[in-house]
Amino acid sequence: MNIKINNIIKTNNEVGDNLTPNSIKPKDFKVDFWKSKNIEFSFGEIIEDNSPDSRDEETFMGPTPKPSGTDLRSWDMKLLERYPPFYAPFCDMCCLCTFGKCDLTGKKGACGIDIKAQQGRFALLTCCIGAAAHSAHSRHLLEYLIHKCGSDHPVDFGNNIDIEAPIMRTLIGKAPKTLGDIRESMDYIEEENLHLLSTCHTGQEGNHLDFESKAFHAGLMDHIGMEIGDVSQIAALDLPKGEANTPLVELGIGAIDHDKPVILCIGHNIAPGVGIVDYLEDNDFEDEIELCGICCTSIDITRYSDRAKVVGPISKQLKFLKSGVADVVVVDEQCIRSDVLEEAQKKGAALIATTDKMCLGLDDRTNDPVDAIVADIISKKDDGALILDPEKVGEVATKLSLSLSKSRKSLKSLPDMDKIQEDAFKCTECEWCVRVCPNSIPIMDAVSSAGKGDFESTEKLYDHDICYTCGRCEQECPENIKIMDLMAKIGENNLKKEKFNIRVGRGPIQDVEVRRVGAPLVLGDIPGIVAFVGCSNYPDGADDVAKMAEEFLERNYIVVTSGCGAMSIGEYKNEEGKTLYERFSGDFDARGLINVGSCVSNSHIPGVAIKVANIFAKKPLEGNFEVIADYIFNRIGACGVAWGAYSQKAAAIASGVNRWGIPVILGPHGSKYRRLYLGRSDKEETWNLTDMRTGKLIKGEPAPEHLLYAAESREEATVNIAKNCIRPTDNNKGRQIKLNHYIDLHKKYFGTIPEDVYRYIRNEKDIPITYKNDVKEILERNDWEPRELVMEPTILDFPRDE
Repeated sequence: MNIKINNIIKTNNEVGDNLTPNSIKPKDFKVDFWKSKNIEFSFGEIIEDNSPDSRDEETFMGPTPKPSGTDLRSWDMKLLERYPPFYAPFCDMCCLCTFGKCDLTGKKGACGIDIKAQQGRFALLTCCIGAAAHSAHSRHLLEYLIHKCGSDHPVDFGNNIDIEAPIMRTLIGKAPKTLGDIRESMDYIEEENLHLLSTCHTGQEGNHLDFESKAFHAGLMDHIGMEIGDVSQIAALDLPKGEANTPLVELGIGAIDHDKPVILCIGHNIAPGVGIVDYLEDNDFEDEIELCGICCTSIDITRYSDRAKVVGPISKQLKFLKSGVADVVVVDEQCIRSDVLEEAQKKGAALIATTDKMCLGLDDRTNDPVDAIVADIISKKDDGALILDPEKVGEVATKLSLSLSKSRKSLKSLPDMDKIQEDAFKCTECEWCVRVCPNSIPIMDAVSSAGKGDFESTEKLYDHDICYTCGRCEQECPENIKIMDLMAKIGENNLKKEKFNIRVGRGPIQDVEVRRVGAPLVLGDIPGIVAFVGCSNYPDGADDVAKMAEEFLERNYIVVTSGCGAMSIGEYKNEEGKTLYERFSGDFDARGLINVGSCVSNSHIPGVAIKVANIFAKKPLEGNFEVIADYIFNRIGACGVAWGAYSQKAAAIASGVNRWGIPVILGPHGSKYRRLYLGRSDKEETWNLTDMRTGKLIKGEPAPEHLLYAAESREEATVNIAKNCIRPTDNNKGRQIKLNHYIDLHKKYFGTIPEDVYRYIRNEKDIPITYKNDVKEILERNDWEPRELVMEPTILDFPRDE
């Protein structure tokens, strides 16, 4: 029998390094208590682990296993003190209850809420929606996989990964060994999500900072939800387990063979796609039918089958539907157009809904015979079907595609260019299309030019998703011009160009990779990790994301990506016709471009930072969130970039990343979340740190400067990414490297050396040699004085000798 004792805390020198300094409420003890040595306290429960593979070692449980919304509140308040919320409300009204509408302009609502608290509540509600989406996805997936493989199916990622679920370990307090074990984590986040959502009710929380603390908690629950989903599907479906150089697969509308029956999967849940792949393989249809996907489902089915193809990110959805190429459209959940059934019907394609999240008014045919379902759809008796059994989805989708592809030949093409031009000629240049465009792109000029036979402007908008094809322009056009048909036709004419490569999602980072890069990351020799995530709602097209990724890859940063961002990066080629995935390796090391996978795979990004704290710095994980987050915040130069963020899920992901102490830079549309976390570099006292080795208070620097920041341009974002990878523990060489990139990028894009560089020079050894004279002039202008380096920085409350 192996006995594990929870909540053992030693008050020797390990306290500062390994456990939250206030984990047993040290502020309640007198100062001289901390001068005692080798005092040991034990409390909590004894857990007997009788499993066959239990190890003969103690698990040192930190102070916050399964933390509630208030257990980590003190950490949140420290972040919010450094990075107070900046609100930019669209509307000063609150319309959430029957007291309203309430005008909150300089006054309170009928319930007593003010505008700050209302904005905090909106941020929390947004994060709750995002967290619920991933959590519900993961609950559905987990139960499906347990039904498919059994609750005792092992969670085993092979010899190169011992820490399969770093987020679950840190927050739940133990690692899952089987799929059944994961249910405990699932139960925990569902309870927390319920409490968080209830806070949004009228007459609950009234303080904006407490709303923000709860938004952080919702983001953290979102991260566990994502990890549950990806860990479960990796373990049960044998997806790649951290292999660095996974294969390349085809990406793009031009990669799809139009002459075959085509099944298109849209959404995020792999379960229906697995049912289709299995049926195709079991019945030898792999070569006869084209299986492809849009959004994260496409990434995950390529992790499961090398025959699947990726059409592209969410921005390709309406374009591909209007092209008529898909014979059968299978939708699961999240990021699917609400009018997908209508668009499929216009092209005579069959639609199958597969989850309770999106039923689309269709009859539930889950328990009906397959042939009856197929016959009713083929005969147009039914518009489609709701089928909640993934295996049955595979059979129905296959039989429908084989039948429909023969009768849909004429529907697999758009009207010819003459008809498209004739339709565009009706444009009266009223500018309604420009007024309603979320990106304010020159859509009217493109349509007007197309009416005159000049399609160059339209091609520019189509290429690289400058036009997101949301369809708002078409809805508002008083002449009923089929603008989206025009966009889709342009794509059809350029199919050869719409063919790329993307590396298959690898899942987690291997422990051995973390051991190799831990020291260079913490000391600054590798200047940072830059993670490009989020949606494809870009201000000026997908090229911007790829160009930013290329910039940092060439500067020896580690670039990590997932979801729509990973697809957008794959749609960019150099002059030799190679994508970034072909030019850079998938190793987690300097100049590595790592596609971790789909949206739920985002959990591996904070996961690798947690691994650095555990594997390199020997920090215990279990129940030890604050120490791990404090380590990441002060020592790991990581920066997230959600350049096209638009969904509630993206907001929840960013809030969770922020709570781990990692800054996130948004594109201009990110300001529409109505809340940022901005630091004040001029308030020097805000940046003070405690050195745990000496207990001294040390003057710090704005590193990172902001926690959540919206940049207006790619150039501004690129410069700020480099700056936000600076950390207090950079050694002199590492600081030189990071400042060299920051200065170099600022000169490249803005023509000057940044004036605030003096804030990041601790002593003259930090000054990059290339810019030594210029930087010294800035130091003199700002009355700079050298300051002490902090060796073991923390922002946590740490007892110091008076």
